[in-house]
Amino acid sequence: MANVGLWDGGFAEVPLTAVGFEQAEAVAKQWDFTPDRIIVSPYLRTQQTAAPTIARFPEVPVETWDIHEFTLWDRAHWGATTPEEDVEEVERIWRIADPEYRHGADAGPGAESFGDLLQRTEATLDRLAEMEGNERVLLFTHGHFMQALNHTLLFPEWSAKQKMENFRSYDDLYRVKNTELLVIELENGKWRPR
Repeated sequence: MANVGLWDGGFAEVPLTAVGFEQAEAVAKQWDFTPDRIIVSPYLRTQQTAAPTIARFPEVPVETWDIHEFTLWDRAHWGATTPEEDVEEVERIWRIADPEYRHGADAGPGAESFGDLLQRTEATLDRLAEMEGNERVLLFTHGHFMQALNHTLLFPEWSAKQKMENFRSYDDLYRVKNTELLVIELENGKWRPR
């Protein structure tokens, strides 16, 4: 709903549109295997996206992990300033590219730095690597989280600052679409995109 301008609440509570619910149903039908585990972001839209897949595989364990969208500031913060000021502030933050920068107290609950996002992606990969055997796990997450995973996998030698400096242009070139799949696998102790 936020993408089409129909939501002015917090980021975590943004619901899907009717089209989003249709896309979620389509995703649930496409799986040609039964997953061993389903992991979902705590954000409402991701839980709504996962719901048809969870219903299709009722015997599969479901867990909620900290794989939510990058929260520079909560959407409720945007009402305190003009849209133009918001855009300029976002642009300034990305230009400075300080991965430890955290917006002020008015940023809303859960505001985080880019470094926090990278730490969450690395912690997720570590947690997945600790699972026994060759579990097939479905993660229902968000575009910027997926892009941070990509940066972690594709550019492991980059510092957090380098990743932040390149994140926006990479995201513009390789925009994550709704219900897009990112397939990764652990091979010889190393994660790689497939």
